[in-house]
Amino acid sequence: MKTYTQQQHWRDIQGFLPAAYQLQPGQEPQEECWSWGPHRIHLDCYRNATAPIKVILFHGVGTNGRQMSTILGAPLARKGFETIAIDMPEYGLTQVGRGQPVRYDDWIQAGSDLIDVELAKDSRPIVLYGLSAGGMETYHIAVRNRKVKGIVGMTFLDQREQQVRDETAYNRFMSRVGGPLATLVAQTPFAGLRIPMAVASKMHTLVNNKAMLNACLADKTSAGKWVTMSFLSSYTGYQPAVEPEDFDVCPILLTQPAQDRWTPLHLSELFLRRVRHVPVKVTMLENAGHYPLEQPGLNQMVTAVHDFCLDVARPHA
Repeated sequence: MKTYTQQQHWRDIQGFLPAAYQLQPGQEPQEECWSWGPHRIHLDCYRNATAPIKVILFHGVGTNGRQMSTILGAPLARKGFETIAIDMPEYGLTQVGRGQPVRYDDWIQAGSDLIDVELAKDSRPIVLYGLSAGGMETYHIAVRNRKVKGIVGMTFLDQREQQVRDETAYNRFMSRVGGPLATLVAQTPFAGLRIPMAVASKMHTLVNNKAMLNACLADKTSAGKWVTMSFLSSYTGYQPAVEPEDFDVCPILLTQPAQDRWTPLHLSELFLRRVRHVPVKVTMLENAGHYPLEQPGLNQMVTAVHDFCLDVARPHA
């Protein structure tokens, strides 16, 4: 299986992060291969048998697991947590089974199954973190699995909402015409037709640094990824097992970058204001873009996630 030791892209990308967040030789995560159905899923792991909490990190449609490890996996590991960053099928270094179409539904099932695998090893509490599309993914996984203690999202986007599609798609044509067209094509023999995510979405707002954006887009395992019509259709039309009005699994934290030009706060509020049965907290990350590389937002994110994890994992009377 390929490893990140053989890939230069993530090193180019992390070069734009503050020095404390750049992984030096010997600081990289342990790379594991998890056989899931026909796929060989890549995991970035900071294993720690004495850690009180496990945090599973989910990327979005413009990042991958290694980019989760740099901004949060490694920092949380240094604070004593065990962290696992997953490369979902089609992204990162995960090897997709030959001839196997990948849908967003597969991402949800893989996330749920990974939780079960980890809980089979021990009973330590698990918290999910998701960046960008990974935020809503943590919700979708939590309602399917129901065994996590908390979920953290960098955004919570309900793609069934026309306003969300309008504001996060590349332009109005892509949201009003491209989306429905992808759904139609997904039901034909051309379901495997691919387009760049940078054409379907506002990938140009992934980071607020032009040079870093170019480095991200050059990585075909993250921001430069081409996805199938089948995947796009399943992502925008996904129906969760439980609607937010009935969500009662665990507390929710939104870590919202204050300078996010892709998914501003009001888009997540459309979803989170419907949650009634669990605590919902919002932490603003000062000066930070969608994929945060700026201070003090990056440090604020690590602190907020760390404190949230300790709180939700603590037995409450």
